[in-house]
Amino acid sequence: MDIATTDVQLADWRAHVLTLENEVKKVIVGQDKAIHLMNIAIFARGHVLLEGGVGVGKTTLLQSIARGIGGAYERIEGTVDLMPNDLVYHTFLGPDGRPQIDEGPLLRAGENLSVFFFNEINRARPQVHALMLRVMAERSLHAFKKEYRLPHMVVFADRNQVEKNETFEIPSAARDRFMMEIGIDIPADRELRKSLMFNTKFQHAEALTKQVQSNVLQFDQLNAFSDLLQSHIKSTDTVEEYALDLWEATQNPAKFGIKLDSVDIERLIQAGASPRGMGMLLKAARVHAWLMNRENLYPEDIHAVFHEIIAHRLVFNSMYENRRTALARELTTQILSTVAVPAKH
Repeated sequence: MDIATTDVQLADWRAHVLTLENEVKKVIVGQDKAIHLMNIAIFARGHVLLEGGVGVGKTTLLQSIARGIGGAYERIEGTVDLMPNDLVYHTFLGPDGRPQIDEGPLLRAGENLSVFFFNEINRARPQVHALMLRVMAERSLHAFKKEYRLPHMVVFADRNQVEKNETFEIPSAARDRFMMEIGIDIPADRELRKSLMFNTKFQHAEALTKQVQSNVLQFDQLNAFSDLLQSHIKSTDTVEEYALDLWEATQNPAKFGIKLDSVDIERLIQAGASPRGMGMLLKAARVHAWLMNRENLYPEDIHAVFHEIIAHRLVFNSMYENRRTALARELTTQILSTVAVPAKH
């Protein structure tokens, strides 16, 4: 493919992404950063953990994005009695009174599955997590004596953060399968809060979702375009050395003089970011550079996605785990402000 054709493709897709973001922002208010990050994850072909309380609009946001991407949207609720097979098939009594089997939510749409939402994933048992994580990694599943391919699927999952009874926390190795952990918070702006309370349009999620223009993107072309995008955005030796310093700072923050209040920095980290995590960081940073209409990777592209990709990968020693959310935010902030940014990119 010649350079001119590539440039046209990159510009055309960028225009469609901005259209999608604007369409979703029409119906989801106060979540501009989350919408932008979710788009980055989609173009980096990464799965996402959503963080946020109940009733903050995660489902409506996902349905709106799925409508704009095209393809099929499926959802399952995490419960303590959910079994791995419930993702694959379900049984029911047919009209003749005999048991019948149908394909479950993972398989129902076949290769048209675009967005899969696992609500309250930590309510499901570890056996369910294991199946889901394997499907996320391989984007395929063997069932009914044949192989089902799910090449276009991106998984979004959220956790119940309020209740601890009958929940099964996702272990660090499992969290590492998710490219990003994105917060969906209640807007701080008072006028937005008033609108969410009193504007009746926000009380009808289905009607809201239908306002989003459908099929803004071609979901079955995202994989090929993502490969093109990744090969197009270049990085200099200087930026690559800087990324390596950031990686080392997640493993040994004391070496870079990083300090946190009321924390023994030498004993904080049990494990820093993984090689897979750093690879995902650079993939997402390249997408950000492309959205900024650049052909080269800058430190600010890495900064834009650093916390969402790195924070949930950090494994703290047990004495600090109960403060994980706050400490992870503090540490990623300190890493970016302390590790020297190269003067020339």
